[in-house]
Amino acid sequence: MFGTVNNYLSGVLRAAEDYDGDNLGTLLSLRDVHVQNHNLYIAQPEKLVERMLKSPLDEVVGSHLKVLYYLAQEPPNYMDAYNHQAASCSAVVKLLQQLKDENWCLPLMYRVCLDLRYLAQACEKHCRGFTPGHILEKAADCMMACFRVCAADGRASEEETKRLGMMNLVNQLFKIYFRINKLHLCKPLIRAIDNCAFKESFPLPEQITYKYFVGRRAMFDSNYRMAVDDLSYAFTNCPDRFTSNKRLILIYLVPVKMLLGYLPRKSLLERYDLLLFHDLAVALKAGNVKKFDEIVHEQELVLIRSGIYLLVEKLKFIVYRNLFKKVFAIRRTHQLDMGDFLSALQFVGVTDVSLDETHCIIANLIYEGKIKGYISHAHNKLVVSKQNPFPPLILT
Repeated sequence: MFGTVNNYLSGVLRAAEDYDGDNLGTLLSLRDVHVQNHNLYIAQPEKLVERMLKSPLDEVVGSHLKVLYYLAQEPPNYMDAYNHQAASCSAVVKLLQQLKDENWCLPLMYRVCLDLRYLAQACEKHCRGFTPGHILEKAADCMMACFRVCAADGRASEEETKRLGMMNLVNQLFKIYFRINKLHLCKPLIRAIDNCAFKESFPLPEQITYKYFVGRRAMFDSNYRMAVDDLSYAFTNCPDRFTSNKRLILIYLVPVKMLLGYLPRKSLLERYDLLLFHDLAVALKAGNVKKFDEIVHEQELVLIRSGIYLLVEKLKFIVYRNLFKKVFAIRRTHQLDMGDFLSALQFVGVTDVSLDETHCIIANLIYEGKIKGYISHAHNKLVVSKQNPFPPLILT
């Protein structure tokens, strides 16, 4: 057993002495082949590790070996494995602080933090007695300790600064905060990246992931123009071979662009198996409220799981707007009887709507700027502007 452990520790020592962060990160990754070596499953590896490695690297490696030990149990002891991975992350913080003007160990930090998130997710799934999201939030706290060290490194040169690790950590934290629905915690992270002097220097894959999450957050904040810009950047720069990732981006980009008046091409939706949005677009363009409602009802679970149900529901006001614009085109007058709008709704199959509800729908459309005019309750009419009564949806 000791020969195998010594070989492993010698590899770790060699990587550290060579300042080889990539290799060191691999040797401490839960996805590397060494995790299948039963000889490394040691409950108390401290003495073995301390003999060959200096602090705090010995703490990182010792905790990693304990993680392997607890994951090898039947069934796996995810909670203890997570706790030792958190200890490994804390030791990485010490290592980052010790290496004052060096950043070669960033790949090690990436791997340790990534595995911490995976183990936290496993605990959320398999361990009982915790409030949902509690363990993931604790994992985020550990990662934030790494982030603070990286963000505070203003002395080193651009090539050697630990600030180059900020975006990788921010993306990891985004994944946690979106999962536990604490999007407000993203704001200071976004500010930190925005204020970073070399934010364009981060690796492109990290920038794509960052823009994807920032775009989604902007979407939830109803900042649709910013959402389109960020999600479009992510989609355009994501390589075509990553079809599933591009599809995931489109799930959010397409409905946001529809809110701004852009309808998606059917060929694009066919390519990424998202024809649901084509059906919605057809109903939206035609002002067919009944058909739109049927599609939303049929796809309700899909929309909820994707987190875009409420966003798609907002499209309904555009469906109303397009239907009522046809009433205006037919009547060719700027004083429109409210009963005509009720008749239009009934014509497209909406039979459970009253005149009062029709008033509310139009009042909301006026409030949102989709119709320019006012309701004359005394005469039961909608009086629309003679200048562009149905403004274009595209925002500038």
